[in-house]
Amino acid sequence: MKKLFVLGTLAAMLASGTALADTSDKKIAFSNNYAGNSWRQAMLKSYDAVTKKAVADGEVAASDVFTTADQEVPTQAAQIQNLILQGYDAIVINASSPDALNGAVKQACDAGIVVVSFDGLVTEPCAYRVVVDFFDMGKQQIEQLKALHPEGGNLLEIRGLAGTSIDEEIHRGILAGVEANPQFKIVNSVTGNWDQTTAQKAVATVLPSLPDIVAVVTQGGDGYGTAQAFAAAGKPRPTIIMGNRQDELAWWKEQKEKDGYKTWSASIAPGVSSLAFWVAQQVLDGRTDVPHDMLVPYLAFTQDDFEAALPNIEVGGVASAEYTKEDAIKAIEANIKK
Repeated sequence: MKKLFVLGTLAAMLASGTALADTSDKKIAFSNNYAGNSWRQAMLKSYDAVTKKAVADGEVAASDVFTTADQEVPTQAAQIQNLILQGYDAIVINASSPDALNGAVKQACDAGIVVVSFDGLVTEPCAYRVVVDFFDMGKQQIEQLKALHPEGGNLLEIRGLAGTSIDEEIHRGILAGVEANPQFKIVNSVTGNWDQTTAQKAVATVLPSLPDIVAVVTQGGDGYGTAQAFAAAGKPRPTIIMGNRQDELAWWKEQKEKDGYKTWSASIAPGVSSLAFWVAQQVLDGRTDVPHDMLVPYLAFTQDDFEAALPNIEVGGVASAEYTKEDAIKAIEANIKK
């Protein structure tokens, strides 16, 4: 009778997708294509904090991080192929391209390796994707500007890292927002690489030739640099969408205290890297019901709540959240119900 009970319980667990395996001997690698801004540094810091504890607690045997020396797709593809040869059981990827890495990702899957991409996604069907709705984040920028500037006006767009899924999706969302609100017009676009210094230089280059700008739509990591470029050029201060960086929110607070300056801020939380790690661990642990596409919310701040968050953000850092295994289980189950 006891044997039948155990077998029945086991069958029920299998049917529900519940994890059954032991991952204490499993090795997870992180393939990262870029570390050159505050968001990526915060991402790596969150990943390191969470995964080192996971190793110390015996959840996994290793959680090694590999960042490419450049942003080129062939470099990251070669890195993934090396990780396959090194015998990792899972690879978490922040990808340099949504499709150009698919060959290497498929090789990993064919070798029995679990692949989880996040932030910069891959489209290879065998991989898992921890997805933020970047399209909505881009579109929401225009919705926020519509409330602040119902009459519309000229926009400057700051793009992110070329070729990544994030850059494309936010850009698509912004274009969709403008199409739905034709009172706004994008008069120029520059590449900021999600980095304040790069953005400041790029904006400074085009400012002399631009008409009056009512607002700047961004991708995160570029708001403060944009503000500095406008100030240095003696141009009227536009509404600049922010990306949850400490320097951006501190500047916003300073401007708000001066004359009531209003804007909006949004970004993916850098700690989503730790969520991707736990998703990989759960698949290795035998869960059969993990969706290949998991939608998680982005983090946004409004005129009313950004000041309360600011003291909790490290100087030079980004607003974030780190995830536990329990958070990952809840996220998986929430996506199953959708």
